[in-house]
Amino acid sequence: MSVDSDPASAPSPAPPVSRCVVQKFGGSSVASAELIQRVARRIAATRAEHERVVVVVSAMGDSTDELLSLAHKVNSAPPPRELDQLLSTGETITAPLMAMALERLGVPAISLTGPQAGIRTSSVHRSARIVDIVPERIVDELDHGRVVVVAGFQGVSDALDVTTLGRGGSDTTAVALAVELGAARCEIFTDVAGVYTADPRVEPRARPLPEITYGEMLEFAAVGAKVLHPRAVEIGETYSVPIVVRSTFEDHPGTLICQHPAMEDRLKIRGIAHHSGVAKVILTRVPDRPGVAAQVFGPIGKAGINVDIIVQNVSHDGFTDISFIIAEEDLPRSRPVLEEVARDVRAEQVVAATDIATVSVVGTALLGTPGMAARIFQALSAKNINVEQITTSQIHVTVVIARDRVAEAVRALHDEFELESD
Repeated sequence: MSVDSDPASAPSPAPPVSRCVVQKFGGSSVASAELIQRVARRIAATRAEHERVVVVVSAMGDSTDELLSLAHKVNSAPPPRELDQLLSTGETITAPLMAMALERLGVPAISLTGPQAGIRTSSVHRSARIVDIVPERIVDELDHGRVVVVAGFQGVSDALDVTTLGRGGSDTTAVALAVELGAARCEIFTDVAGVYTADPRVEPRARPLPEITYGEMLEFAAVGAKVLHPRAVEIGETYSVPIVVRSTFEDHPGTLICQHPAMEDRLKIRGIAHHSGVAKVILTRVPDRPGVAAQVFGPIGKAGINVDIIVQNVSHDGFTDISFIIAEEDLPRSRPVLEEVARDVRAEQVVAATDIATVSVVGTALLGTPGMAARIFQALSAKNINVEQITTSQIHVTVVIARDRVAEAVRALHDEFELESD
């Protein structure tokens, strides 16, 4: 069944596996042997309440970043296929360690890699999409009374190459498996108590939200909130899978991501998200002619580089500047593509800046409520924070500002909309 494709063509999920619960534990939750044992005890408690439990794990701590750094020490431009082979090992290490910890507690368990779990993906390395899940092995192991521990973030292409799903891909693995198995819910365990009104490391007065809609959570995730991957939210919304974001380390109910929140929670500003890991690319003095945008963004898209906040300046003397935002980590591999694009469209030069960040206000209160945008810009202006670029949707406003002003901007907007109050 395809669960990570066009929602309009999405088929119905498979019949439910009785009382199945899917739990996902992020890297900070399994960063050491002691934490893995602690998580195993939590899983054992869940197993005592539910007949069938599937667990998805991320790589331990910062091991993915460490592997990425090691790859770049060996080769400044590592081939994507080999990079996927390397990065997938992080989760492949965590899964058997978790199964061992469960067995020590007397809980029958087995670890599976993404390919062993039947996760089939597209062939795009570093950002593959799940195209099908064949869960027979998982179901068979559940039938034999075992907890199934699946290595997240990975799958296999038709060419039998290991692929990875991009940053936060273990979330996508977990929600996709919950859909395929007809799970009662998908629980995402992390190092915070839920989805907060802002990053609590930046705004100490930020508070966890009891509920949030799929749409608002998707906006949050898309504009920088790292608590849940956007594709995981999309899949959850398509199949109405209840998703709960909870703390691994606290006894807190967490945040329920659902279709319809309580009546009094509608039409609110939900919170402030920020993203510092971005870069701005500017193609200067591009000849302003029909089709030039397609010439610019076609090759970038084919290279698997995601772009955001596109701005084309007003034409002067037949030339224009085109700027856009990409992930900072994509900048090294995008440079050859950008240089080729610049030559093809006869741009004067390519300029990249990494001293920027985005800050976003998210909430359904932005939908048709006069004066909301003005409040955002007034709050930033009061702190003398310059806005370089702006993009909007029905329920978010995102601004590009200097990276060293991010914390100040988040706190100013959190104050403006009184988000510390429940």
